[in-house]
Amino acid sequence: MIPGMNPRDLAKAMKKMGIKQDEIIAEEVIIKCPDKDIIVKNPQVMRVNAMGQESLQITGEIIEQEAGSEISEEDIKTVAEQASVSEDKAKEALEENSGDLAQAILSLQE
Repeated sequence: MIPGMNPRDLAKAMKKMGIKQDEIIAEEVIIKCPDKDIIVKNPQVMRVNAMGQESLQITGEIIEQEAGSEISEEDIKTVAEQASVSEDKAKEALEENSGDLAQAILSLQE
């Protein structure tokens, strides 16, 4: 957004320059790198087409975690709270259940 510019005028100017923008509704964006995963929670994703060149603009809460680590700290805390166990036991249950939160909680409650 350009400060002080009417959004309608901005849209007209972008159209004249051959730039088209569409919002993509997304719950989460994951970028997989060789050494880590970059996760964007609550993202706002815009697809921008400028004279045939497409790109994505992503904003949101960014979380980084080691590659191959499918189990997030958030998942561990959720299982620990729901099953009333330590985070170590919760992580172990998640690993045994391939990261499935519901199965991990059920296995700890048995």
